[in-house]
Amino acid sequence: MKRPVLRALRRDPRVLVRLGLWSVLESAPALLIGLAVARAIDDGFAAGRPATGLAWLAVLGGAWLVAAVGAQRVVLAVAAIVEPFREDLLSHVVEGALDRSAAPGPGTEASAVARSNLQVELARDALASVVTVVRSFVFTAVSVLLGLMTLIPQVLVLVLPPFAAGLGLFLLSLPVLARRQRAFLLADERTAESVTAVAGGLRDIAACAAEERAAAAVGRRVTEQAEAGRALARVTAVRTLSLAVGGWSPAVLVLAGTPWLLSEGAGAGVILGALAYVTQSLAPALDNLVEGLGVSGVRLWVSLDRIEESARTGADRPLAAGDRLPAAHGGAELRGVTFAYGPHAEPVIAGLDLSVPDGDHLAVVGPSGIGKSTLAGLIAGVLRPDAGEVLVGGVPADRLAPAERVLIPQEAYVFRGSLMENLTYLARAGAGQVDEAVAAVGLAGLVERLGGYRAEIRPALLSPGERQLVALARAYLTPARLIVLDEATCHLDPVAEARAEEAFARRGGTLLVIAHRPASALRARRVLVMDGTRVRLGTHGELLASSPLYAGLVGRWDPRTSSAEAPPGTRPDAPSGHAA
Repeated sequence: MKRPVLRALRRDPRVLVRLGLWSVLESAPALLIGLAVARAIDDGFAAGRPATGLAWLAVLGGAWLVAAVGAQRVVLAVAAIVEPFREDLLSHVVEGALDRSAAPGPGTEASAVARSNLQVELARDALASVVTVVRSFVFTAVSVLLGLMTLIPQVLVLVLPPFAAGLGLFLLSLPVLARRQRAFLLADERTAESVTAVAGGLRDIAACAAEERAAAAVGRRVTEQAEAGRALARVTAVRTLSLAVGGWSPAVLVLAGTPWLLSEGAGAGVILGALAYVTQSLAPALDNLVEGLGVSGVRLWVSLDRIEESARTGADRPLAAGDRLPAAHGGAELRGVTFAYGPHAEPVIAGLDLSVPDGDHLAVVGPSGIGKSTLAGLIAGVLRPDAGEVLVGGVPADRLAPAERVLIPQEAYVFRGSLMENLTYLARAGAGQVDEAVAAVGLAGLVERLGGYRAEIRPALLSPGERQLVALARAYLTPARLIVLDEATCHLDPVAEARAEEAFARRGGTLLVIAHRPASALRARRVLVMDGTRVRLGTHGELLASSPLYAGLVGRWDPRTSSAEAPPGTRPDAPSGHAA
């Protein structure tokens, strides 16, 4: 639950540095207010030098102007922290919803997604408030303590103990406050669900004469929420007590200790300056902290907890028809598969049996239009067979969990955003893993040209080959055990293509390559030839000897085109057969 917050704070240390520097400027009045008041009185007005007094007040006024500039910049720095935090949480929620979107079973209803999105917005606003108030409290408290030490160190004896006691009392109450706040929110949600159910079934309730029963059910929910509200109110009262102890009792102690301070050499201006520090800076800072953490901090904790709970509920609920399933391994099995693009169209693939063991490296070759991309789509679960079944890791391909396989087509998908976002949106990967993937597929040159992972990508300004490299690195980072490259290297030169395919072969798992060049077949462990009347499966050497079509394709392959033309005598529109 704490990871998203820590990740947001650590994402860019430069933002934290800027936030700290601007916070120093914003806290300038807290540092100067007591000193300026004391000097204006003792050295100025009380000493008969009004110009000196006015000068000190002018210094204080200038500090407020500086603080205004700092406050403006603080808002921008806080936004730079919380907006990426919101995007991370929203991505987490949307990815979870997309993973379950194919199954209209429990936990996938639109209202659940809407509630999660609402929790994301609440968490974003709460984090902004927490960062703002905690930062302000720390810098203000430090400024006040420095100012009091400069003014008269003895006053710290009167100020520090009650201030620490009030702060400690509040911090000790936070865990209980968070639990009570969570209980109240859950009770509120249950009440809303109960009222919604009753409102939607009023006709049925009246027809069944169940008014009293429905009213009693809603009444129980309302009573539970009222009890939760009262329990929350009791804990919330501790906030008022902590503020009284830590914020206002120091002012009372300073007034009560005035004779002692005067005996220690303090003047009237020093006493008023100390009171200004306590009442105008320290007490408001503690008040803001108590209000911010007591409301926004608890709301942040509860919102993150509810988001994580929703994710666990979706992940742990019983599987329903249409749910996405994990695979036992990365192998694929096709049994009597037939597929046609339309009820009256001739099948592109007919009665195909094919076994691709886990860890295999298979290249698929054949003339254009023979069904190679169709086969890739069937194995990836993008297409459903008209007859037969396609299994990946023992699971029907169309019910396979998205994280178990990756299909990269010819036209690679790259979206507008940072390079890092493009590389990691399918996987949670650290910097070291990203570096490894970039080096493996040969993307380092593009990273350097763009200026690093934080560079913004405009897809239209990238070449087709560069977009393919980005997609390849993205696939390399995923945990998928089945990778399907459907001419995904067709825009790369032969050297870059070899590097990428060899990287995926070393990566492990099952690799299926729709071959664009004969070298892809040479690198593969096995080759599947689709010839329009039947399919043949074997090594490169075996197929050269047994398949005239394969020998012809290898001999006639033009590296300047995306596929080979069928030699005379073949029928590229005929159905496929069986693989031995």
